[in-house]
Amino acid sequence: MHQFNTPYGEHHAVIKMPSRHMIGGEDIDDSYDLPGVPWCVYFTHKGAAIHGTYWHSNFGAPMSHGCINMKISQAKWLFNWAPKGTLVVVHQ
Repeated sequence: MHQFNTPYGEHHAVIKMPSRHMIGGEDIDDSYDLPGVPWCVYFTHKGAAIHGTYWHSNFGAPMSHGCINMKISQAKWLFNWAPKGTLVVVHQ
């Protein structure tokens, strides 16, 4: 599987979507097709986002293609709290 790090540094919430169908991956071994990903707060124009996650509960371990996965209830709270432009700081 390829390494997909969350982009470090200071970003800002650029797009908010209550639900998004996410499809991607570089090859058959790391492809994904996830309908209805909830409470998406994108912080890069290349697709890195903070969002709810229904397909795993292994929070704290690298499990994404650069996104930050959260419990759905927590992602909903963040979505409602953070307006576009909110500073997002990703530390190593």
